[in-house]
Amino acid sequence: MSVDDGNPAMPPSKGDAPCPQADMIAAVRSAVASRAAALAFQPVVQASTPHLPAFHEGLIRLSDPGGRILPAGDFIELVEGTELGAEIDTLALDLGLAALRRQPGLRLSVNMSTHSIGAPRWEETLRRGLAADPTVGERLILEITESSAMGRPDQVASFMRGLQASGVAFALDDFGAGATSFRYLRDLRLDILKIDGQFIGGLGHNTDNQALVRALVSIGRHFEMLTVGEKVETAADAVACTDFGLNCLQGYHFGAPLLQPLWDETARLTA
Repeated sequence: MSVDDGNPAMPPSKGDAPCPQADMIAAVRSAVASRAAALAFQPVVQASTPHLPAFHEGLIRLSDPGGRILPAGDFIELVEGTELGAEIDTLALDLGLAALRRQPGLRLSVNMSTHSIGAPRWEETLRRGLAADPTVGERLILEITESSAMGRPDQVASFMRGLQASGVAFALDDFGAGATSFRYLRDLRLDILKIDGQFIGGLGHNTDNQALVRALVSIGRHFEMLTVGEKVETAADAVACTDFGLNCLQGYHFGAPLLQPLWDETARLTA
């Protein structure tokens, strides 16, 4: 699951008071049960040719009965590691697989928590999606946050090995934000490292960020993993990321998450 709330199509009302936790959980549960959800698609572009997306990330959006987007930052931590969190992951995966079936040229990443590994509905959704279209596996990327993956590294490694044989790729999200054991990083054999956005802002002049990004890119190269700079917001940051050897870039400088991207006019708020 992702905490990105960016959605210029339907921003949360600035005048709304924060919901109590119980009310927010109830709203999330209702949205999931009624499938009042969609993916917002954000491009991840190639640093060498930024007009060409390498893939898109599908960010889950849930809405209340009035059509208002529920801010992910208000509920992600509340549902992380719970059955409801696994249901959100399942819904996001189902929407992502449907998008891949609709768009044969699409490559898409979908967020998941390690707590969804072994969840019957999530695994059944994945199994059905891979069986329905033989090209889906090689176009699907599953994103796992660094903190989630490092909490259950042995289980994640076993899970990944089984799916990589089907062509599914894996990305480590928010890399550098948590405490990574490099032994586990070696054992996981991920395909993509997404470097946390806190190190990308002001990269051109922030020497601390430069040292960290240089080290993280070096790690990615050593393990033959694609590196992605997250939250690239300015042209200067984009140039700096390219100069430091990042393979791909993601952020509002290249495109906001869109519920109805140009390549998919069938995407809509309520699926």
